[in-house]
Amino acid sequence: MRLLYRSSHGDLTFADYLHDSVPAYAILSHTWGKDEEEVTFQDIKNGSGRHKEGYEKTKFCGEQAARDGLQYFWVDTCCTIQTHHRRQ
Repeated sequence: MRLLYRSSHGDLTFADYLHDSVPAYAILSHTWGKDEEEVTFQDIKNGSGRHKEGYEKTKFCGEQAARDGLQYFWVDTCCTIQTHHRRQ
C-alpha cells in the first residue's frame, strides 16, 4: 500500500514508512472523473499531473487530512497502479 504525504509547500509525494508501522491516515471517498483527468500512481511518482482535474481533488484530500491532524492520506486513483482495472 502506498500513502500520500503533502509537504508544507503543498507538493504531493509518496510517504516513506516501514510496512510494520503504518501511520494513521485519511482515505478519500470520491466520484471518479474521466480516466485521463484522474491523477495516477505515475503522475505522483514523476511529479506530473498537476494540470489534471483530479489533482485538485487529491490536493484537497491532503489539506483536509492536515486539518484533521493527519500527515498521510490514501486515494485509490493514485495509490494503486491502475493498469488492468480502470473502470470502463
